[in-house]
Amino acid sequence: MMKKTVLKKYAELIVKKGANVRKGQEVMIVAGLDQPEFVYMVADSAYKAGASKVMVEWEYQPLTKLNIQKRSLSVLSRVEKWEVEKLEHRAETLPAMIYLESSDPDGLAGINQTKYAKSTQARMKIIKPIRDRMENKYQWVIAAVPGKAWAKEVFPNERPSRAVEHLWEVILKASRADGDDPVSAWNKHNSDLAGRCEYLNSLGLDAVEISSSNGTNVRIGLIPDALFMGGAETAMGSGTVFNPNIPSEEVFVTPMKGSAEGIVYSSKPFSYRGQLIKSFSVVFENGKAVSVKADTERETEILRQMIAMDEGAAYLGEVALVPYTSPIRETEILFCNTLFDENAACHLALGRGFSNCLKDYEKYTFEETKEKGINDSVIHEDFMIGTPDTSVVGIRSNGERIQIFKDGEWAF
Repeated sequence: MMKKTVLKKYAELIVKKGANVRKGQEVMIVAGLDQPEFVYMVADSAYKAGASKVMVEWEYQPLTKLNIQKRSLSVLSRVEKWEVEKLEHRAETLPAMIYLESSDPDGLAGINQTKYAKSTQARMKIIKPIRDRMENKYQWVIAAVPGKAWAKEVFPNERPSRAVEHLWEVILKASRADGDDPVSAWNKHNSDLAGRCEYLNSLGLDAVEISSSNGTNVRIGLIPDALFMGGAETAMGSGTVFNPNIPSEEVFVTPMKGSAEGIVYSSKPFSYRGQLIKSFSVVFENGKAVSVKADTERETEILRQMIAMDEGAAYLGEVALVPYTSPIRETEILFCNTLFDENAACHLALGRGFSNCLKDYEKYTFEETKEKGINDSVIHEDFMIGTPDTSVVGIRSNGERIQIFKDGEWAF
């Protein structure tokens, strides 16, 4: 069994460096039913940090699957009055949100995709405007805990209990939570990422070109006053600094909507709404994903439905740079989980962009950020494209080309 002292340090890291819970703030933990002991540790740590109230929203993936299968489309699409009130309360009180990811990456395989997509579209018409009001105003963090089904997906040849323990070991190592002082380790890591961002932001890039020998060759335009970010972020209003992803190895930027030309090939499996897609390609024209192709027709159809979720779902929301020697990639483990696999390789995201990538973003309304080129969508789906020979070239307004990545590594 994993030592409780180690897990308590991890819980403290999630609360202090991840969400950075403020004194008197409410906290909402979203977690799977299989994680009661660790949820207790996180809640205890949040109270010690000064939380006024800790709430837990429990999830159980087999029940989610059953509901999708058994409920009618109209029932599945409905947002109940109490659900709206709960979201309104969240928008009003802005609790720190802690998401503990442990679900089976292929746990919703076999559901009626069309039904699930249509119900999500209907629900999002009501949910999204409330979420938009909260944008950038609160702290949030996604961290991982090993569920049994996920652990067996990663370590299929190990017995269930050993697979879970093994996954704990690699999660803690990848999250820089296995040392004596994880908080200090993250302070240093944040400083390193900030240095990379500072250099990239000094270049004044107009576009990036990404290519690999697997066929990826794409040019992506950037927003003139968008900034590269990485590691820690700051909540608007309170000024609280937090780390939204544990682990995180990426330096990312939101690109210009409508400015992407070329083709990209995925370099790792992609889990979309509980369904695993092994490999696929995306063709971009005028910034839009005009064609998707996976290994099977079923997987291709899942991707088609994803990019048809709304008008912005087929456009890019993120370009992220991650060196091939990332500590997560060097584990040589395929996590089949976006939080980890995205931090093992350069990646793109389809859907919603990050308005806080804009310089002085606080002064813009949500509509104004869209006018400046930030994509908007109900989805934000990261998929990995980085390989050992990935090249990234930055292009300045005068046409000068600057090598940013060479052979999968930082070139500076």
